[in-house]
Amino acid sequence: MMFDEDLTACAELVQKGDPDRFMAVMAAPVAARPALFALYAFNVELSRAPWASQESMIAEMRVQWWRDVGTAIATGAPVRRHFVATPLARLLPADLAVHIDAMAEARRWDIYKDPFEDETAFDTYIQNTSGSLLWMAARMLGDADEKPVRNLGYAMGLANFLRAIPDLEKQKRIPLLDGTAEGVQRLAQTGLEALQNARSGQISKAARPALLAAWQSKVILKQAAREPHRVAEGALGQSEFAKRVGLLWQSVASRG
Repeated sequence: MMFDEDLTACAELVQKGDPDRFMAVMAAPVAARPALFALYAFNVELSRAPWASQESMIAEMRVQWWRDVGTAIATGAPVRRHFVATPLARLLPADLAVHIDAMAEARRWDIYKDPFEDETAFDTYIQNTSGSLLWMAARMLGDADEKPVRNLGYAMGLANFLRAIPDLEKQKRIPLLDGTAEGVQRLAQTGLEALQNARSGQISKAARPALLAAWQSKVILKQAAREPHRVAEGALGQSEFAKRVGLLWQSVASRG
């Protein structure tokens, strides 16, 4: 599929708003990029919606707008013209669009300053935001078993969430149920176990490029498990050189 104005704008949005996923898409085959850019541009827009206004009602309306887009795609109804929603409606199968509702519902947590109720609520947030995103990406490209993809998506989401802790705290959020060093270590270990579980199951060669988005998860989770203080310091992650080398290796491995 050729890149039209909308898809080009989606790619630019991802490049600016989610540079790591942009790198992952650019490491994927050219044929996979339109679907991934449309999906990840949607994710940027949805993740920004709760933060668009200090007024909770306005933020709720923005999240609801994307929920309505998901419903329209899932039911085959027309989607209002939008540089992200329009290509998303064209490229996202209806059976995958049903996940948008749960993603949007999870993002409502970002609007308010209440902590997660319990571990189940936290895990549901990570799974519905990140696990669903990776599952949609993989299935847009090819066949895959859902469980391993969602396990990888959970690990990816947890790694990204841990990196976001300092910013969330600046916004007066209470991101962790247990913010002690031991609590962070247990959480990181849960993510590493999810990575182990992601190894079982079938993922077609066509769907594998979608998994490149999770290429840093193991490194970040190991850092958090070994040195939990890095979470509060905002010191999780790799150098640009290390990121690029790791992504190149994963990209080559995904083609095997």
